[in-house]
Amino acid sequence: MAYSETLANRVRNLVRDRREIVEKKMFGGICVLIHGNMACGILNEDLIVRVGPENYRACLDMEHTRVFDTTGRVMKGWVMVGAEGYASDGALSMWVEKGISFALTLPPK
Repeated sequence: MAYSETLANRVRNLVRDRREIVEKKMFGGICVLIHGNMACGILNEDLIVRVGPENYRACLDMEHTRVFDTTGRVMKGWVMVGAEGYASDGALSMWVEKGISFALTLPPK
C-alpha cells in the first residue's frame, strides 16, 4: 500500500460536496486537485499540503510538520504532516482547507 486508504477516505469525506475537486493517483499516492492545481495529497501515512510560499515557514513551525522532500529536493511551498498532526477531524479539515485555499489562488489549468 503506497498510501493510507483510511486517510484517503477521511479526505474524500471532507471534499465530497465540492464538484470542482478531482482525485488523481500520482507519485505512488493520491492527490486532490482543484481546477487542475494540486492542493494536497497522501503518501504513505503522511498528508502533503500545498500551503504556498507565504505560509510555508509558519506551517513548518507547526507541530508534526516537516519539509516535503522525498527525492532529496525540497518542495518549497509544500509541507508534510505526520499522523499526529491530522489525527483529529478538525486538524485534518484545517490542513485540507489550507491546501484548497492556496490552490484556488492559482490560475486554472
